[in-house]
Amino acid sequence: MRSHYALFLSALFCCCLPSIQANVEADEPPSASKRDESGVRSFAVSGVIKEFETDSRTVLVQHEEVAGYMPAMTMPFKVQEATRLAGLRAGDRISFRLRVTDTESWIDDITRIGTVQVSENVPSIKPLRTQPKGSGPRHPLLDFKFTNELGQAVALDDFRGQALAITFFFTRCPIPDYCPRLSKNFQEAAKTLSAVPGGPTNWHFLSVSFDTEFDNPRVLKAYAEQYHYDPTHWSFLTGPAEQIGQLARLSDVTFERDGASFNHNFRTLIIDTTGHLQMVFPTGGDLSDAIAEEILKVAAVTNQSVSDNLTGGQEHEANQKRQDPRFHGG
Repeated sequence: MRSHYALFLSALFCCCLPSIQANVEADEPPSASKRDESGVRSFAVSGVIKEFETDSRTVLVQHEEVAGYMPAMTMPFKVQEATRLAGLRAGDRISFRLRVTDTESWIDDITRIGTVQVSENVPSIKPLRTQPKGSGPRHPLLDFKFTNELGQAVALDDFRGQALAITFFFTRCPIPDYCPRLSKNFQEAAKTLSAVPGGPTNWHFLSVSFDTEFDNPRVLKAYAEQYHYDPTHWSFLTGPAEQIGQLARLSDVTFERDGASFNHNFRTLIIDTTGHLQMVFPTGGDLSDAIAEEILKVAAVTNQSVSDNLTGGQEHEANQKRQDPRFHGG
């Protein structure tokens, strides 16, 4: 009997990072931003500080609409120097400048313009706690057929025996630090893994879109090609909203549609070849080296375990033969 592939029945991490959201309008009004000679776009923004991250360089802000770029939402912003946040506290209403390049974003020119009372019910950006692996009956999602960027039916159980990295995104996210960074992480990690001499090949990346209405296979394939993906090691999945939502919940991913945009948190999961959760990265940012390292660990342990099992099995068979009189002369 085939053992259960408990992909999402291991105990998952708790807590969620701050929600993020992005505007998906294709056209940007000429007055929406200013682009300087270095190609950096600038947006004037105002909002209320909700929380500070422990790294002293990230602040959670409930901001107003950024015309032509993204609607009002609550999201984390980074500063290049921690001193820019000195003297500020939760509840301060601030104005600031959002700076965006093709690869990153940050805020500066921060000015306190007032104070409001902050609700205690805000997303946490504190570190996650690990929990031990669990087990349970086979989940129906393992056999459900999602659709990949090639229009092919794909089940999670098809990846049995492979080390997996899984993340959730949507193709129209414009903030370079968020969904594009998640995809760039996979691009760079795949390049690293493929370059390892004699390295494992039993690994696969899954980028799952929760924009089920827009991100069809054609859109996903065009997006994937921007990252020079190799379909033998990286798939982009879509499917019915109900099943994508269930898969996200089992992965501790939260997302919510707001018009044509989404609020969502970050999760990149590392799954071993038996379907157990090994690591969760609950942040965005450059995780490419860490992802490659974790995949190598999982694949290496698995390959060694397989080798050990085979060797052990051969030794056990040899011992049985030595003890069986049928294999002795006389």
